[in-house]
Amino acid sequence: MRPDWDTYFMTLARVVSLRSTCLRRRVGAVLVKDNRILATGYNGAPSGLRHCLDIGCLRQEREIPSGERHELCRGLHAEQNALLQAAVYGVSIAGATLYTTHFPCALCAKMLIQAEIRRVVYLETYPDDFARELFAEAGVRLEPFRGELCFPGRREEDRDEHET
Repeated sequence: MRPDWDTYFMTLARVVSLRSTCLRRRVGAVLVKDNRILATGYNGAPSGLRHCLDIGCLRQEREIPSGERHELCRGLHAEQNALLQAAVYGVSIAGATLYTTHFPCALCAKMLIQAEIRRVVYLETYPDDFARELFAEAGVRLEPFRGELCFPGRREEDRDEHET
């Protein structure tokens, strides 16, 4: 069965998250406009810097709770990396939809609002009420993804009759 657009793009966000180098949470993000992929991002250290997978996580070592002291993380969030990828390559993202595996934090919410993202579809929630307030004030549509991700094998109708 052919997936709808939301399923297609959320599945891609999940695949993008596989590149994450964060030890705490694998996050993937895909920016889309007019059903075209504009940019992707996953959480990890900036280009050229060592990754937490290689040297450990400072936030874990210091037992910093999720959602606090973002400045003590060497990584960028997936949403930030998607925004920066669009900027580096000169891709306009105004009016785009963000598909993300995790609800954005307040820091990312402010960036997404400023970049004129109009819709955020997320797979998993994140405990950040302030981010929700910011999105609401800015008129950004928030939609939890309610479908199932699409990781099919070969379809039955695609099988050669001699394989059965």
